[in-house]
This record gives sequence, structure tokens and C-alpha cells, in this order.
Amino acid sequence: MAETLEISRRYSVHAHQDERHPVRIVEEASFEAAAIAYVEDFHPPADADGEIQVLVCDLASGHEHCFRIDLDSGEAEPCG
Repeated sequence: MAETLEISRRYSVHAHQDERHPVRIVEEASFEAAAIAYVEDFHPPADADGEIQVLVCDLASGHEHCFRIDLDSGEAEPCG
């Protein structure tokens, strides 16, 4: 069985519209993984629905994605 090589990328991540949680640089394999890692490490406050919205930017390409993280399930989905 072939081994899959997981390549880490550097991402800039911050809680959307929350100035108390500044930008952090994280190294992960995907945008989603970077969003989850940020929430696990820095614990920004959740909204009334128990969700956190974070913006993730790939430092190499400049591409940016927004995710809503459900703290009960741990699932991330695109904002929108």
C-alpha cells in the first residue's frame, strides 16, 4: 500500500470580526485543518449558536477562505 505524504502549508488565520484574537500563523495540510487548529489552540469566543467564524489565508498563494466551526460537532463548513 502506498503511503500518502501530507504536505503542510503555512496559513494566516484569525477569528472573523474579533479584534481580541489577532492573526496567527499555523502549518497544516489544508484550509480546513488550519481553521480547526486555530480554534483548538486559541479558543476564540463562540456566537449564540456555538459557532466560531474564522478567516484562513494561504500565505504562499494569497487565497482566502472563511469557515464556520461548530464547537459541538467540531465540523467546519464554508461561510455563506
